[in-house]
Amino acid sequence: MNITNIRIQNFRSHTDATIELNKKSTLITGKNGSGKTSLLEAIYIAIQGSSFRSSDDEIIKYGNSWYRIDINFEDDHKRIIKFDSNKKQSRKTFDIDGIKKNRLPSNYKIPVILFEPEDLQLLSGSPNRRRNFLDKFLTQAYPSFSISLSRYNKALRHRNALLKQDNVTEDQLFPWNLILSEYAYEITSRRIELIKNINKQIKEIYKQISGVNDDIEIIYNGKEITKQELLQEFIKNNQCDKILGYTTIGPHRHDFIFKFNGRNACDIASRGENRSLILALKFIETDFLADIVDKKPIVLLDDVFSELDKNRQKLLTTHFSSYQTIITSTEAIEVKGVKNILLS
Repeated sequence: MNITNIRIQNFRSHTDATIELNKKSTLITGKNGSGKTSLLEAIYIAIQGSSFRSSDDEIIKYGNSWYRIDINFEDDHKRIIKFDSNKKQSRKTFDIDGIKKNRLPSNYKIPVILFEPEDLQLLSGSPNRRRNFLDKFLTQAYPSFSISLSRYNKALRHRNALLKQDNVTEDQLFPWNLILSEYAYEITSRRIELIKNINKQIKEIYKQISGVNDDIEIIYNGKEITKQELLQEFIKNNQCDKILGYTTIGPHRHDFIFKFNGRNACDIASRGENRSLILALKFIETDFLADIVDKKPIVLLDDVFSELDKNRQKLLTTHFSSYQTIITSTEAIEVKGVKNILLS
């Protein structure tokens, strides 16, 4: 379901702005501070229900108390998202073809592939950033994964609270160990399955983008074990965890690294290699979601053309040509099929 146009009011730096989107690729250009990223953010809110940048209160244009997003799709479908900071209840509402909701139901969410400059810190950033990359990917593909992740994190908070208490017993920890092992199994299994899928494709796709035939592999440090084995690991670590006051094992502690020709990519990858690698991941993510989910993803690329030559710019737009793609850049490009919009 393609977006035809979007209007935003009192949204960050925009008082009232409307843009018409191309069915395929739209490039939004303008100087830094012109509000390009804000338009991607508004689209993201309309199709995912929340911002990828900050809270609703921070989005409202200075001096106002509300913001509004009107978004129209093909076949006359439309959504209106309103946020009013003066309200005590139902501050944010979604009007979907005349039906009002206080949150965006999962069946109305449209899968989205988002590239933002912060993604370039995936290699060198924290393990939490890398875990979030996998989990956001999997949450869109598998509804059960989102439930398992939420329940795992809730059980983890309960177990950690118990571990901070004096004289906590094995019996008190056991039910939380049982719950954690149940949900840790799906989280770890899905992550390992996803990384195997990525490893099958990433070398070839990276070569298409970079022109270099490097050996690339992702190494994940979580083990593929049974629920019973996971339970025994949690029990085995009870004493250590009680001393430290927190849960020391589980998918919330897992990490992965990229290997370039057998070496840690974080240590040797150049800025250009880093960007090419992240783009390769986005290519894989887009096609993977398109295969798994019955809705075509919408692709949002923020400042993606920086440091890419014309050939790679063309490759990027060509690869995403099967999906509606909205791109921001400080400079216009001339690629067939891309609609250019200049923000003043």
